[in-house]
Amino acid sequence: MLPKDKLARINTLAKKAKESGLTEVEAKEQSALRREYLETFRSSMLNTLKGVTIVDPNGDDVTPKKLKEVQNKSHLH
Repeated sequence: MLPKDKLARINTLAKKAKESGLTEVEAKEQSALRREYLETFRSSMLNTLKGVTIVDPNGDDVTPKKLKEVQNKSHLH
């Protein structure tokens, strides 16, 4: 999760972009902050998925093979 100050800055820049537009420097800052936010979100989501097991109504593990491979790789490290 990004620090609150960075999230607030993302929101401030988004609001300014809608209202009056951004300077070139602000647009670059917004782009960098958005990229950082997405990287953090994706990392968090991947960590969440590494702990997920999908079970069908019969109680059988039906976790997709690709997810199991990711989970196995994370257990090795």
